[in-house]
Amino acid sequence: MRHQKVALIGGSGFIGSHLVNALVEVGKDVRVATRRRANAAHLTLLPIDVIEADVHDPAQLAAFVAEADAVINLVGILQGRRGDPYGPEFAKAHVELPRKIVAACESKGVGRLLHMSAIGADSNGPSMYLRSRGDGEKVIRDSSLATTIFRSSVVFGPEDNLLNQFAFLERVFPVIPLACADAQFQPVFVGDVAKAIVNVLDLDAASGRVFELAGPQVYTLAELVRFSGATIGKHAKIIKLPESLGRVQAMTLELAPGEPMMSRDNLDSMKTPSVASGPLAPELGIDEPASIEAIAPMYLTGQSPRSRFNAFRATAHR
Repeated sequence: MRHQKVALIGGSGFIGSHLVNALVEVGKDVRVATRRRANAAHLTLLPIDVIEADVHDPAQLAAFVAEADAVINLVGILQGRRGDPYGPEFAKAHVELPRKIVAACESKGVGRLLHMSAIGADSNGPSMYLRSRGDGEKVIRDSSLATTIFRSSVVFGPEDNLLNQFAFLERVFPVIPLACADAQFQPVFVGDVAKAIVNVLDLDAASGRVFELAGPQVYTLAELVRFSGATIGKHAKIIKLPESLGRVQAMTLELAPGEPMMSRDNLDSMKTPSVASGPLAPELGIDEPASIEAIAPMYLTGQSPRSRFNAFRATAHR
């Protein structure tokens, strides 16, 4: 079945921005919900509808999805207050919002729902993040809709908070104390994530499926930090912290103003390898997933056109 009108929740973020472009390229009619239109200013040059809406409000959410053929939910957070089995922020973003989206779709006759989750999502997982992701998946699976769930490893690309953050640390610090240095990841390119979602949107056989999204190679956290540093010509010394010191470091970072660079819950999440159980499913249409070696140097060193534009934009807004 062809799903022409697509309502995108979480569309102004890192993955969403790339997905919007991919959907427009294949001729979809796209609408993006955002609490403040300014948050999606970078999308306004595209032929899409940017709609101010509080997606956590059931009435506004129902109005947003009305008359859509499909809804895609990309909302996710990495940090939140502690709680059992998870804190209120994780509950709101990963469990309550999917429940509201399902209810809105069912009430407005939207039959197709695609949902972004994470590799390792498990209601009994070691972290609040993974437990809330697991409960959110259960909400999706238990619905009456034609659903597809994507479980992604960490995502890299020009605006990522992964390799860019590691490169920043390498530029600033000659020594990097690193908790969970041996934690495993299988980074996937944001362009491949967007392509996979577009490729299964209209695929009837994808209904009721869970697809893993991962790149071609597994790395430890320390290897990713070293790669980022080597790419920009920096070689900070990495000191692998034991678990006890790692938790002290994370607790200290949690107390810093703003969103913490690392939290105790992040450490708990890293107990579960963010690694796919096998090759990418053929239905995703990605024969050779892009590697960080092929993509990341272009934006970490500012060689790509997008990187140069981002640098100009940052300067212009100082």
